[in-house]
Amino acid sequence: MTAIQAPIPGKRIAVIGVTGSGKTTLAGDLARTLGISQVELDALRFGPGWSEPPNEVFRERVAKALQIAGWVTDGNYSMLRDIIWKQADTVVWLDYPFLVCFWRLLRRTLRRVVLQEELWNNNRET
Repeated sequence: MTAIQAPIPGKRIAVIGVTGSGKTTLAGDLARTLGISQVELDALRFGPGWSEPPNEVFRERVAKALQIAGWVTDGNYSMLRDIIWKQADTVVWLDYPFLVCFWRLLRRTLRRVVLQEELWNNNRET
């Protein structure tokens, strides 16, 4: 009896899913395991005070960040699909039940609020 081998992901991986599905956690784990960079899309989207750049500026930031040899993105921005999916060799779609995502989101948000964790560019959840 031979074991079935799981496919090995490539070097350009897009992790997508709803809020609270674990995109950032999985992307970070994959990036560390594979020795490639994690491109956290929210970090490119949100500036100080939760400010957001115009969509074209955001798209340019992402396109520039993806010019490296290997990366894992985490995020679900439809405006970026043509940029990310065109270059990705692997797409991981996290599709958990609503209650799983809701519980994760609630725990994460409460932890961030209580501990005043810095997210991106000195932003914190309130």
